[in-house]
Amino acid sequence: MTVPSGAEEETPSSAPAAAASGRIGRVLRYVAGRLLTAGLSLVAVVVAGFFLFRILPGDPVRAMTEGREVTAEQRAELRRQFGLDQPLGQQFLDYALGLLRLDLGTSFQYREPVTELILERIGPTILLAGTGTLIAALLGLFLGVRAGWRPGGPADRINTTVALFFWSVPTFWLGLLLIVLFASGRDPLPGLFPTGGMTTPGVTGTVNVVLDTAWHMVLPVSTMVAVIYAQYLMIMRSSLMDERGADYLTTARAKGLRDALVRRRHAVPNALLPTVTLIFLNLGQVVSGVILVETVFSWPGLGQLFYSGLRVPDLGLVQGLFVVFAASVIVMNLIADLVYPLIDPRVRP
Repeated sequence: MTVPSGAEEETPSSAPAAAASGRIGRVLRYVAGRLLTAGLSLVAVVVAGFFLFRILPGDPVRAMTEGREVTAEQRAELRRQFGLDQPLGQQFLDYALGLLRLDLGTSFQYREPVTELILERIGPTILLAGTGTLIAALLGLFLGVRAGWRPGGPADRINTTVALFFWSVPTFWLGLLLIVLFASGRDPLPGLFPTGGMTTPGVTGTVNVVLDTAWHMVLPVSTMVAVIYAQYLMIMRSSLMDERGADYLTTARAKGLRDALVRRRHAVPNALLPTVTLIFLNLGQVVSGVILVETVFSWPGLGQLFYSGLRVPDLGLVQGLFVVFAASVIVMNLIADLVYPLIDPRVRP
């Protein structure tokens, strides 16, 4: 048989190859779209953050020199050193060019690069936020499974009521309440835990420092867990309730599997998908939301550093921290968008 002129003979392997090529193209377009969205979001955050903090009341130079005999010429020199004498547009251009070099600027009050200050304080914040998020996720998932598997029962009503109560309580109020009850040493309860800080002065030795740090973490971690675990509980409960009537669970029961096995092996893995996404999203938000907890408990992390910068106002410091907090949220959103298709084939590009 003669092949018509200009026509290409299709080999058996050409169709799978074309399908694979098309899938790779869709994946690349999906990833590129998410990266572009994340990049544009970060640019918008940088622009909004720069001009937002410029409208804060107060003069940074006046706040730094408060209580000192400083002449007008010396104040003008300080403004020149920090670039505050430049037009607003020039200040933003210098700031944006510095960000491209990963230079977050200089702190007015500490007279140190903001990047170095962040690196010094990021460890305690990751320790506090990571521990709180891990415990909250495990507690919320455990209670959410129990509540969602038998909705409307006593356990469901008690768990959801308690979780929603703590979710609605202001973080700073709950932290202060825990300090009064368990750290102040007032009758009838003794002071069981420290009122603040990360370690006790004078404690030496690796084991002693670790135990002392864990002792100081009890109240701030408890505050974080109480406020955020309800999110995981409610999402897991809702997801599991949606799965309870699925056909594959009916089939599993028809095979003779016990109810506990049906829940653990079949229902829970599928109900976990939305919760996994929520965990990634909260990892970014918890880092920025830890500000109140660190301030209340004098925890030496980024949250307390941000609070001290707002009081001056230290424009270089709060701008740099604002970018770091916003970037953490954007990056975690990006990771959630990229990971979710890997664990749920139904949403793959």
